[in-house]
Amino acid sequence: MLSTPWSHGMGLEVPIVNAPMGGAAGGALAAAVSRAGGLGMIGIGSSGSAALLEDELTLVSDGGRPFGIGLVHWRIAMEPELLTTALRANPTLLSVSFGDEWSWVQRAHDAGVSTATQVGDLEAARRAVDAGVDVVIARGAEGGGHGEPTVGTLPLLSAVLDHVAVPVLAAGGISSGRGLAAVLAAGASGAWLGTAFCACTEALTPAVTRRALLAADETSTVTTRVFDIAQGFRWPAHLPERTLRNAFVDRWDGRENELVHDHSAQEQLTAAITARDHSLAPVNAGQGVRALTDEQPAAVVIDRFVDQAAELLGHWGDRSAD
Repeated sequence: MLSTPWSHGMGLEVPIVNAPMGGAAGGALAAAVSRAGGLGMIGIGSSGSAALLEDELTLVSDGGRPFGIGLVHWRIAMEPELLTTALRANPTLLSVSFGDEWSWVQRAHDAGVSTATQVGDLEAARRAVDAGVDVVIARGAEGGGHGEPTVGTLPLLSAVLDHVAVPVLAAGGISSGRGLAAVLAAGASGAWLGTAFCACTEALTPAVTRRALLAADETSTVTTRVFDIAQGFRWPAHLPERTLRNAFVDRWDGRENELVHDHSAQEQLTAAITARDHSLAPVNAGQGVRALTDEQPAAVVIDRFVDQAAELLGHWGDRSAD
């Protein structure tokens, strides 16, 4: 098994964390990842709630394995009970991202909970460390879902590793054991995987959405704000989401100011989301989406990543000894 000082200290068997993707990373996926030796994370996203978190927690709280919870900062501001509920569950790791207010860090530490946050550049990493965050997730522009798409994963990871002293997890475009080996060789304490788990049998991802993911390739994604604008979500303008390109993106990208006032388009998107019509409705995915070839249990995905990464890292070690 692969291990790093951070993953060993967290009680994990492998240095893999499932990204807390709203709408995909529920309690069943988190439990499966944790049983397989990684850190399973429950994600509460744009439309989540404390009640939803309570429901998903029932699937991990009695498993006897480490687990984590990921929250969106602006959602906590709207519903403070989310943070209270998360801390009450006593997770191994609490991740709160996409904000610039840090009082949650001390609250987590007071509850004995380790903290993490996603960053998109070095200055954000420094601010997080100065605020007392225990673990930084260097989330590169290749990643699916929301984030600041300014720096690629490897340049970002290198910069953060060179300038902060806390453990750093790598995120964005890590779609195979090769990617896992690469970020571990660079010095990451673990990999934060999102798209790789979206088609897992334990994910909340609906069947029609899985099919869209399995049919996509590395050129199928785009960063956009149109879905957030049409749904009235309070994501800041500098945090678009990477999704599969579809007709709604093609029509409205670059016309966001019009979309704000076009109630017909907003209603059309709402109907498409309800019907799971992904010719219009969003599907979050990173640039590594081509690597998704089948619906598999999370344990199979983790074993495949770990086996390939261990073989590559071992092979490189053997070569260096020659």
